[in-house]
Amino acid sequence: MNKIELAKIKEKALEEHIPIIMDDTLEVIAKELKELKPKRILEIGTAVGYSAICFSEFLAEDGTIDTIEREHDRVLEAKENIKRAEVEDEINILEGDAVEILPTLNGMYDMVFIDASKGKYPFFLKEALRMLAPKGIIFADNVLYKGYVMSDYNKHKQRTAVRNLREFLAELQENETLETEILEVGDGLAIARKNR
Repeated sequence: MNKIELAKIKEKALEEHIPIIMDDTLEVIAKELKELKPKRILEIGTAVGYSAICFSEFLAEDGTIDTIEREHDRVLEAKENIKRAEVEDEINILEGDAVEILPTLNGMYDMVFIDASKGKYPFFLKEALRMLAPKGIIFADNVLYKGYVMSDYNKHKQRTAVRNLREFLAELQENETLETEILEVGDGLAIARKNR
């Protein structure tokens, strides 16, 4: 992986206010991935490809990442960035809406990273669990959503996202096949490990 290009990709995304994974969140995930050495990663929400490029460093030999993005311009930029970072052999971009694409996937993934539409997190979880390999791990970013999720926030504008994130967290914590922790890094990171 070309780290110089990765730094440029990060800088450009920050300048253009494109939401990319925060450093402290990435640090936590990287620590887990070093141990996990995943063969296959599924990412829901590519944006400009920054997180997928970062994750590619921790793949097992011949490992791959499938990442889903619905915005065409972002897909084009992500493809360009992945090429510049010299990891195009490891990362496949699936263009389209994750709600439509996920049910068509049947592989097993060692890790799933959820970082897309907040209102769809419960659906993403259901699909992620279906494809999570034994001992696999799910990371979900921005689960505290500016602190709204844990407060009595009820403004109309974000109400659906907040309600669905609360539902998502409840489902994670009630699922007996998962060991879940919620960390206050970045905008909230949920880590759910499959325990069997």
